[in-house]
Amino acid sequence: MAGPDQNQTEHSNSVASKPQRVVTTHRRSLAKTVSWRVTATIDTFIISFFVTGSFTWASSIAGLEVLTKMGLYYLHERAWARVQWGGL
Repeated sequence: MAGPDQNQTEHSNSVASKPQRVVTTHRRSLAKTVSWRVTATIDTFIISFFVTGSFTWASSIAGLEVLTKMGLYYLHERAWARVQWGGL
């Protein structure tokens, strides 16, 4: 007689489950854009500070790149949302 763990394993193996597809909405793309930019801008600031040695220059560089790259990332994310390759 099989134990409870074995029955559960046999049951899960006999039922094929499909992975859930995540729908990429504009709101999700925007949230991903903002969270990534915060992370990447901190990285840019740190690198810029080590290269220039100036808080002012590092802030200027990080401030400019956050504006340009946020827009570019959002457009990139929306373009990929239209690509069928690799989707479920």
